[in-house]
Amino acid sequence: MPHEPSVAVAPAHHRLDGGFQNPWPGETPHGFKDFFKWRFGGNRSTPVPTPPFGSLPQRHPSIVAPRAAAGYRSATWVGHSTVLLQLGSLNVLTDPIWSRRASPFQWIGPARFMPPAVDFDALPEIDVVLLSHDHYDHLDAPTVRRLIERFPHASWLCPLRVGSLLRSFGVQHLVERDWWQTVEAPQFTATCTPAQHFSGRGLGDRGDRLWCGWTIATDGVRVFYAGDTALHPEFGAIASRCGPFDLVVLPIGAYEPRWFMRAVHMDPADAVHAYRALTPAGNRPPCLGVHWGTFRLTDEPVDEPPKLFAREWRDAGLSDASNWTLAHGETRILSPNRAAVDAAR
Repeated sequence: MPHEPSVAVAPAHHRLDGGFQNPWPGETPHGFKDFFKWRFGGNRSTPVPTPPFGSLPQRHPSIVAPRAAAGYRSATWVGHSTVLLQLGSLNVLTDPIWSRRASPFQWIGPARFMPPAVDFDALPEIDVVLLSHDHYDHLDAPTVRRLIERFPHASWLCPLRVGSLLRSFGVQHLVERDWWQTVEAPQFTATCTPAQHFSGRGLGDRGDRLWCGWTIATDGVRVFYAGDTALHPEFGAIASRCGPFDLVVLPIGAYEPRWFMRAVHMDPADAVHAYRALTPAGNRPPCLGVHWGTFRLTDEPVDEPPKLFAREWRDAGLSDASNWTLAHGETRILSPNRAAVDAAR
């Protein structure tokens, strides 16, 4: 008998209409009705006042320009989810935003209460930009335009359907990937990884573009950047398929109220759970906590995330030396772990 032709089955995170969704049961983000219930429902806890502009601790960054030598690896927290990674001669930025507001307009919307801790003109030659999704606090059009004007040859890595948005801003060199797809370049290897979040820049495009995390391997080290995500079941798979890692970058802020934020943002306890899934016993690299202390997006005090994260970290029996919750602008030098070096060979 003739064989029936095989029919390709779309991945569970692909919607039938061409958009995207979280594939895990019960993990659909709340909609606009719940948003208004949170913000204007009358039972919202009064948030602690935002501190004065520039009042959180800051450090002077230590950046090698235009490029570091092979074997030099560092991470500098610019603020929010923007990290400058200097991995040998490769310079990488994650979700860059230098604008005053995380908004389509610079006269309204969430405003910075901490300035970018790295002056834009002090950036080294940027080679790769890792983008996790299309929200304004992670994909900022004015910053994109400034970066492509100054670094026209940089490669932009993004999840599916974000590419057309980047091209509209003027990006020429970009690669789109679905979850678990890789980018093989002469200087690095990157993998697009699952995340639990959502997308949208307006009222009618929710879920039209994919969201993700990224791993990047170069110069004998591997880094995992989780993007913007809630706790989900795939962190162990990310570790087994893409690890072991020398640095894990996880979001630890924007989590209250939990009934509304749990489906899209990790709290410090969730971040520790994710870290343990990403780093099997015997391989405990540094964890850099981001997505806090820059924009007021949710109800928790803006300086609370690192305090709760440190407490959860110690309660889990993890070493304080591996908790890289940095001050704005702080640079830490990264040493490759033996397991990751051996796996990269």
